[in-house]
Amino acid sequence: MKIKAVIFDLDGVLLETDRYHYLAWKRVLEGYGKEFSEEDNELIKGVARSKSLEILLEMKGLRMSEVEKISVLRKKNNWYLEYAMLIDEEDVLPGVREFLELLKSYGLKTGIASTSDNSYVILELTGLMKYFDVLIDGYRVKEPKPNPEVYLVGASELKVKPEECAVFEDSRAGVLAAKRAGMKVIAVSDKPIAEADKRIDSLEGLDISILNFEA
Repeated sequence: MKIKAVIFDLDGVLLETDRYHYLAWKRVLEGYGKEFSEEDNELIKGVARSKSLEILLEMKGLRMSEVEKISVLRKKNNWYLEYAMLIDEEDVLPGVREFLELLKSYGLKTGIASTSDNSYVILELTGLMKYFDVLIDGYRVKEPKPNPEVYLVGASELKVKPEECAVFEDSRAGVLAAKRAGMKVIAVSDKPIAEADKRIDSLEGLDISILNFEA
């Protein structure tokens, strides 16, 4: 079936903002006397903030009351925004604008599907918002990836069938979410993600043939 819409995750696909999440989580755990490595960060990549905290608590042997969890999540988000406010158009990854303009020239619909609450701010700061027809973020959905909700809502908003969508994702949780939604998925990663239909290192130099999934 012909692809009619392309949906993107934000962090790690269009922008390298993951380092800001890493710094914020590192700051959280240091407050509890725990280390937070880049390997630890890989385990929560693409996972919603509240779920990430649960994973880290178990990983680091920490316990918190529900009230403390709410406070920690608020601090983490504020610290992330503190770092991310430094982002601008220079932080857009190579090839992103060119590929988005190419998609528009072919009349394809485009969307963002991110469970982050900060997607709108980031897209405005980088000047990317103008390229997207819809933005589905943490305010629009209840379930985090790998639940397919964010992608199913995206397809509905774009007024296309899930099987008419191609997704660009950089995490396994995101790839699983899109596949469970019934979409084709291109992993943007330097490591294989088995469930993805294709894998690329970046959006740089892509042409429209990347959306051909016929055998």
